[in-house]
Amino acid sequence: MSLSTQRHTPDPRAGSASPLTLRTQFAYLPDVIAELERSVPYASALATSSSGVRLALRDSEQGVSRRDPSAGVVLTASDGYEIEEVAVGATDEASVRNASRRLLEGLRRTRVGAHERNRNAINLEPGDQLSADYVTPVEISPDSLSLAEKLARFEDLRQRARRVDSRVVQAMARYGDAVETKVFVNRTRFITEIVHRATLNVTVFVSDGNMRRYNWLSRGGTGGLESLEVDEASLANVTEIAVALLGAKPIEPGVYDAVVDPSVAGILAHEAFGHGVETDMFLKGRARGAHYIGKRVGSDLVTIVDDPTVPGANGTYFIDDEGQSASPTCIIRDGVLMGGLSDLYSATRLGIARTANGRRESFERKAYARMSNTFFTPGRHSVEEVLGSLDHGLYICQGANGMEDPKGWGIQVGAHFAREYRHGKPTGVLFAPVSITGYVPDVLGNVTMVANDFHLHPGGCGKGWKEYITVGDGGPHVRTRLQLA
Repeated sequence: MSLSTQRHTPDPRAGSASPLTLRTQFAYLPDVIAELERSVPYASALATSSSGVRLALRDSEQGVSRRDPSAGVVLTASDGYEIEEVAVGATDEASVRNASRRLLEGLRRTRVGAHERNRNAINLEPGDQLSADYVTPVEISPDSLSLAEKLARFEDLRQRARRVDSRVVQAMARYGDAVETKVFVNRTRFITEIVHRATLNVTVFVSDGNMRRYNWLSRGGTGGLESLEVDEASLANVTEIAVALLGAKPIEPGVYDAVVDPSVAGILAHEAFGHGVETDMFLKGRARGAHYIGKRVGSDLVTIVDDPTVPGANGTYFIDDEGQSASPTCIIRDGVLMGGLSDLYSATRLGIARTANGRRESFERKAYARMSNTFFTPGRHSVEEVLGSLDHGLYICQGANGMEDPKGWGIQVGAHFAREYRHGKPTGVLFAPVSITGYVPDVLGNVTMVANDFHLHPGGCGKGWKEYITVGDGGPHVRTRLQLA
């Protein structure tokens, strides 16, 4: 599969888009697809645009940047054996029709050398008939505030964080908003999507004159400014933990009974059996999970789901970038690996059910099987019961980062800190930072309790250190046994 790109001046800001304007602007796309399918059995078009604002605020500095407005169309076509794509950084009809001609020329060149290799036929299905328009619900639109009003709003929040404690030596606020539009067309579908996103991170730095520590909180997802509210209690809690970390100790490496909070549980779900079941990795022979479908990989308390339909979550969308309607996928049910997350190509090649996980970093990039919102599902115990069960163990908090090993099933997750628990109560001793390592089936197989709470956190995900997309992850509090360092 190959993709070529031609750049043009981007279209205007996407914030003024509506389903009607999108349908009017791209009314020519069905004709382009019909024309392509006179020569090939399958064709589709995806038009996208994005725009927004970023703020970075700290003492004596205010950074403001516009997200580079981008707009373009990627055309996909298959001759029944190969898939070819052409992307163009423009959305006018003439440019797109010219791109469609280049696409057919590319497929013809592919056919010339077809006799030199053994080609396996593929049959790309267009899906059921569907004409639909989707828009993220927004209560307080970021566009309702001027840039000056946004600066004032989040500088005020930063100053509130700065004043919580005399030991706070710096407070930073990072804000971002975005409007992302999508139009997908093939011979059975004409779908528009407008997704609004807003995110906020507040970080406080504290010092006792010798040691310096920090802590943060994050808000946001799909929607508007209503998801970014931060009350005084939250600011006080963030600062209290940062101050407590001034006395944190390094952890002694070893195996511990542990409870992980929802942010750490989310990274475990994302890294352990999120990346490991992206089925384009099955095709490449880089995922051990391909050989464990239908087999036990965790305790019967473990259920992990990927769901792009969760209202307000950061990884939420209505259709994927290949026109598949969003729906949840159960990756693990009661400890048994059920299946993977697919894009159109890997699902077709592997002969498996297609899921709504074909996602692109942009119209200029290839679609891969990617996660959306990935999480452990809640259990039956209260959080208090789960933490109270720790006779001598650790409560691991604030997931920070993670790395996966789909082929070897190793895992590495970084957490900001851990609280020591004895006889079901915190001792006041903190350890920081904390690294979780080990073998994925051991981590999941050692799960003995799952709480009934549920929280998702906004994040981002790269694939092979590139192909960045927005995701969410989380779940409930989970008790397991972990190798820590």
